Amino acid sequence: MKNSQRALTAIAFHLPAPDKLGYTCRLIRKATLKGAKLMVTGSEPLLRQLDHDLWTFSPTDFVAHCWDDAPQRQQQRSPVILSPLLPGAAVGYAVLINLGPEMPAKFDTFERVIEVVAQDDTDLKHARLRWKQYQAAGFEPAKFDLQAASR
Repeated sequence: MKNSQRALTAIAFHLPAPDKLGYTCRLIRKATLKGAKLMVTGSEPLLRQLDHDLWTFSPTDFVAHCWDDAPQRQQQRSPVILSPLLPGAAVGYAVLINLGPEMPAKFDTFERVIEVVAQDDTDLKHARLRWKQYQAAGFEPAKFDLQAASR
């Protein structure tokens, strides 16, 4: 490890997700029920769809969330922030979920990074590249096999 701060960041790839956004909604719900505060990053169109899905994926659950440009008071009360561009240090947010094709900047300010990867070849190709980038930066990513977990 290059420094002690990086030693604290655990990185896990959750793959292959047959329904990337559906899986992400369930993952967010589970994490927030345990009291976690999360940031989710990815492309703006993908986050807009996730925003919609968080309102509609379950008829009995609501996952409170907001965008990174919401008023500060709303952000402080929200357990989930959607952010296409990560702000500086995400104070108080322990988990980063990456839905995008690139390794997020400042990922090592989080305790955990979860990379959600779809089944399609393009997403898998980008995930392999991010895996190598994390390794080159001194991290040892873990793989959470969603197919094995569902058996």
